[in-house]
Amino acid sequence: MQTPRTIRLEVSSNCQLRCPSCPMTTGHGDAAVGHGHLRLEDFKRLIDDNPRVREIEISNYGEVLLNPEFLPILQYAHEKRVSLRADNGVNLNFARPEALEGLVRYRLRSLTCSIDGATQATYEHYRVGGVLQKVLDNLAAINEFKNRYRSVYPRMAWQFVAFGHNEHEIEEARNMARQLGMEFRLKLNWDPTYDPVQRRDLVRSIAGSADREEYSREKGVPYMASLCLQLWRQPQINWDGKVLGCARNFWGDFGGNAFRDGLNTVLNSERLQYARQMLLGRVPPRSDIPCTSCDVYLSARGKKNPVISRFGRTKAAISSALFSLRERLQG
Repeated sequence: MQTPRTIRLEVSSNCQLRCPSCPMTTGHGDAAVGHGHLRLEDFKRLIDDNPRVREIEISNYGEVLLNPEFLPILQYAHEKRVSLRADNGVNLNFARPEALEGLVRYRLRSLTCSIDGATQATYEHYRVGGVLQKVLDNLAAINEFKNRYRSVYPRMAWQFVAFGHNEHEIEEARNMARQLGMEFRLKLNWDPTYDPVQRRDLVRSIAGSADREEYSREKGVPYMASLCLQLWRQPQINWDGKVLGCARNFWGDFGGNAFRDGLNTVLNSERLQYARQMLLGRVPPRSDIPCTSCDVYLSARGKKNPVISRFGRTKAAISSALFSLRERLQG
C-alpha cells in the first residue's frame, strides 16, 4: 500500500466538554488516545516528507480550536496547498476571533459542529459544560468572515445526535441550521444504553432508521461500517504520531510512530496489513489488533458478508473520486 492522498490527523485530543458517552470523558481513551496537542513542527515534517498527502481530516476525539498552534497549522497547510477538514466534529464553545477568521482565510474545506439541541437546557444535557449561545455566536462570526472574504469555505454542517431528551427539538434545530446556511445531519446514537429515542417514527423519517441496531438489521451491515474503510483510504494518526487506523479506535495503536518512523512505514506495518485482511474476513481475529475489540467488527464477524465488501470498496473509490473532482472544480 502506498501512502494515501488523504489521512486523518488529530490536531487536539483535549476537550472542555464532558459528554457522558465519550471515551475521553469515561477514561477509556486515555491509554491509546491520551490528552495533548499536535505540534506544529511535527505537522510541518509530516507534510514536507509526504507530498502525496493532499487532504487531512483534523478533528476526532478532541476540540481542534484548543490547540495553541491551530492557526499556524492552518496557515502552513494553506501555503502547501493541502486541504484540511474538520468533519468529525467540533463543539465551537471556545474560539479566538483570529482562529475563526483563519478558518475562512486559510480555506478550511468543511466543518461539522456538534449541536444536540435547540435550547440551552437540552444542549447541555449531553454536551456537559457547553454554552449554546457561544456556539451560535461563533457560527455567526464564521459567516461574517465568509462574507468579508467572499468565500464559500468552510462549508458547514450542524450534526444533531438523536436522544430521548432532545428528539422534540429536531425540527427547531433543523430550522436554525438553515438560517445559518448549514447542512443539517441527524446522527444515530452509538450507545444503545444511553437515553434511547422514544419518537422512533420521527427519527426514522429523517435518518432512515430509528437506531443503529435497526439500521444494521435492515441493511445487513453495521451503521458505521464505512469507518473500516479508513484503514485503506483515510488512516487515523493520533496527535502524538501513534497509528490508530480509524477514527473509532480508542483501544490501542498499531505500533510505530508516524512522526518518528515515517508515514509510509507505519501504514504498511505487519499489524496494520493483518487488520486489513481481518476486516476482509480472510484471516481470524488476533489479540494484538485493536479491531478485535471494536463493536463494528464484532457485530459483523461471522455474517455472510465481511465488514468491507468488494462493493463497499468500489463504492467508496467512486465517491472519493467524484468528491475530489467536485472540489477541484470549485477551486
